[in-house]
Amino acid sequence: MRAGLTILMLLVLSAVPAMAAPAPDATSILRRVSENYRSSSSQATLAMTIHRPAWERRMQLKSWTRGEYDALVRFIAPAKDAGNATLKLGRETWVFNPRLNQVIKLPASMLSQSWMGSDFSYNDLARSNELVDQFNHRLLGAEQVRGRTVWTIEAKPKPGAPVVWGKVNVKVRDDYVVTEQVFFDQDMKPARRMQTDEIAPLGGRPYPVTMTMYPLDMPGQWTRVQTTAGQFNVSVPAWLLTLSNLQNPRQ
Repeated sequence: MRAGLTILMLLVLSAVPAMAAPAPDATSILRRVSENYRSSSSQATLAMTIHRPAWERRMQLKSWTRGEYDALVRFIAPAKDAGNATLKLGRETWVFNPRLNQVIKLPASMLSQSWMGSDFSYNDLARSNELVDQFNHRLLGAEQVRGRTVWTIEAKPKPGAPVVWGKVNVKVRDDYVVTEQVFFDQDMKPARRMQTDEIAPLGGRPYPVTMTMYPLDMPGQWTRVQTTAGQFNVSVPAWLLTLSNLQNPRQ
């Protein structure tokens, strides 16, 4: 009798669907993405390829980040581009042009513009936290792709935010690597798409080592950035991310 009741209870319980896990918070997902991308600090070596239908150009650069907002990116090759650099400290950004030997402070309105003639912006390559801080986020859904959960998140600017995009749709794997971003203009038309081409271990974490940006109104045009080396949670000397070092680099 008892055995029969036990079996009956097990059958009833097995028929009850397991309680679904709560949907993750969209903002929390994007914060984890930023943490995975920057950590408390980082340094990296990158290669950039700018492709146009009639020509192609290759450059090399180094980057350093500290905290959520500070970054320095310096071009190191070819010779004609070496020394060009961008420094971001909090909400302020400066660029250095070695030919003019001049430091220029950029207004916020220029941070979404092309950097060095590429399809990436100043914010993109400085690994800005803009998408987390200046946008409201909504989880649109999830799908299974090659055995992983991929979330789709819609990011819309907060009122008064100094951004140029009407919205950004982001796809994020469950290991907090962005696989795609689509940027919409103020008329809500897709303007450009960033695609992650390769994910590989870097500094002990999965990382988008190859990313390509496509301007959607210019067929045959793209810019690819490949991270060839990188370290995270490294010591960043206080002098490194300064205006003095921007213009007169010590390394």
